[in-house]
Amino acid sequence: MTDIAAVKEQLKKFIVETSFVPAEKVQDDTLIFVEGIFDSMGFLSLINFIEENFNIKAADSELLEGNFESVNAIAGFIERKLN
Repeated sequence: MTDIAAVKEQLKKFIVETSFVPAEKVQDDTLIFVEGIFDSMGFLSLINFIEENFNIKAADSELLEGNFESVNAIAGFIERKLN
C-alpha cells in the first residue's frame, strides 16, 4: 500500500528544489508544465526521480501529459504502478 500523502510531499519537494520556484507555487493540482515550472528537461529529471525513488519504470506508452501534469496526476501514476 502506498502512502499517497508522503508521495505527494516527496514530489513537491523535488519539483521545488529542481525548478527553484517558491514552495507555495507548487500545489497538488498545479499544472507544472502549463505554469512553466518544468519544461522538457524538467520532465526528464522528473522521470529519473520517479524511477530512482520509487523503483518503477515508465513505459514509453505511459509518458503522457495526463500522467505527469500535476502532483496529483504523478502521485496517481506512481500509485497505479506500485499496486
